[in-house]
Amino acid sequence: MATITLNGNPTHTSGELPIVGFAVPAFSLTRTDLRDLSSADLAGKRVVLSIFPSLDTATCAKSMRRFHELTADLSDALLLCVSMDLPFAQDLFCGTEHLERAIPASAFRHPEFGRDLGVTLVDGPLRGLLARAVVAMDENGTVIHAELVPEVTQEPDYEAAIHAIRSHHHPCPEDALESTE
Repeated sequence: MATITLNGNPTHTSGELPIVGFAVPAFSLTRTDLRDLSSADLAGKRVVLSIFPSLDTATCAKSMRRFHELTADLSDALLLCVSMDLPFAQDLFCGTEHLERAIPASAFRHPEFGRDLGVTLVDGPLRGLLARAVVAMDENGTVIHAELVPEVTQEPDYEAAIHAIRSHHHPCPEDALESTE
């Protein structure tokens, strides 16, 4: 269990983030078309896993936009944005914001995602939602960067996550994004 804050008030997560150098636990999420997306679907691809409480908050929305902007030239890496928001809301947000490269995925059917990655908030006003965190994975599903943002209302360290992805560059097929859809 990790302690972070929400507006300066302590809150706790369900565990600890995966450690750099270790595999991300297997997971499933729900896509905006209601099909499942599993970690196995991401094999062979570098992934920025941006995790956050809800797109309905300014910081979460800003974070998604910023990661989308910073990964624009990384055609062989995926940006997977995960929250407990319903897939319909995620789809609407990405469409409205023109975030074509972002792959929104919901944990609403898969609460084990947050528990296994140690990011489910277990107390406080956001209990049941996901903490703000970033996990970057190489093409083998190994963690190359992990950050649990210490204050939920703060943005993550974008540059550290993007640096990790860029420094683990191994060319993938140009259709890396399309092959997960």
